[in-house]
Amino acid sequence: MKRILYISALFVGLSLTSFGQQIPQYAQYMINDYVLNPATTGQHDYWEVKSNNRLHWVGITDAPRTFILSAHGPFKKQNMGMGGSVFADITGPTSRVGFYLSYAYHLKLSKSLKLGMGLSFGLLQYRIDGTKVTLRENGDPVFPNQVMTVYTADATFGINLKHKNFNVGISLPQLIGNQLKFLENQNNPESKLARHYMLMGGYTFHVGDFGIQPNVLLKYVFPAPPQFDAGVKLDWRDQFWIGASYRHKDAVSFMGGLAYKDFLVFAYSYDMTTSNLKNYSNGTHEMMVGVRFRPWKKVATESPEAAPAGDSE
Repeated sequence: MKRILYISALFVGLSLTSFGQQIPQYAQYMINDYVLNPATTGQHDYWEVKSNNRLHWVGITDAPRTFILSAHGPFKKQNMGMGGSVFADITGPTSRVGFYLSYAYHLKLSKSLKLGMGLSFGLLQYRIDGTKVTLRENGDPVFPNQVMTVYTADATFGINLKHKNFNVGISLPQLIGNQLKFLENQNNPESKLARHYMLMGGYTFHVGDFGIQPNVLLKYVFPAPPQFDAGVKLDWRDQFWIGASYRHKDAVSFMGGLAYKDFLVFAYSYDMTTSNLKNYSNGTHEMMVGVRFRPWKKVATESPEAAPAGDSE
């Protein structure tokens, strides 16, 4: 019975993030908030493609590796946006891969204030390679020496209030909460996708050509304690930026990036571990590369001086 509970917990906790979080973790959530909240789908006046690659806890064997590729953009005449993403989250012999499609409607509350409401639906594959797991007792029928795979549907709901100076959003990842069943004799109700609750927000203070953006991300999944990220980003005309954030009882992150001609976006972050893992890990690296596709008419009519290279509406 203890082995069944252990295996179930292993399957559910593939991402191995702190405090029992089941969904992948990103340091650069303030730059690519689409991966956390479908309500941000198409919130800008351009389409964008972004790729985040994260290597967790360098120096620890079989530490998690996370990759996600996302794309989304607006249909402004309909006040809506559409997008999609594919991802892989790999930890030693276990992995979780999947894809999502998202839709959001943006309700204009005023000239500079919009309320986004979004949904994403996807298909997930959980997999464990039993041939790479060493057991104390060989030939244990509870944990066969083979590859085991299970598929499940998933959904996320979100809302987001966006202003030119601030944004605040709420999202509910793993909304459906489907159970994962790898073995025929497995009947553990705890082996399921737990619903998460996420609150994120930020405000931008403009000082000449500089922008100072404090931000916060709160995460909760029952029965784990709440977790929060808090940080600040300093940018110059949305073209260069540096920042730092603190993840409660986990790590301090340092980051920087640039936008080249309002088309290519590059960003890098380094997480310095503050938990007991610091004795074994050399930290976590995350790289993001993005491409923005603005409307051709707008690109042709605006001069470089008239169009700031950022997320202006």
